[in-house]
Amino acid sequence: MRKTKQFTAIIEREEKGYVSLCPELDIASQGDTIEEAHSNLVEALELFFETADPSEVEDRLITEVFTSEYGYFILI
Repeated sequence: MRKTKQFTAIIEREEKGYVSLCPELDIASQGDTIEEAHSNLVEALELFFETADPSEVEDRLITEVFTSEYGYFILI
């Protein structure tokens, strides 16, 4: 039986594209668009789970990730 777990995807704009990160496993990818960066991150996670030893998954997995939105700061 396969287990399903939901992970966080953080996507940030960089100079000419987007970087995507799964903080629970510290796995990242990138793409030219938000959708491509997200899709590439999903692919990277699938490859990780297909090839990683269960002990590596357990060692890397961060079970508590907190996200929040704050106001912005203007640096002068």
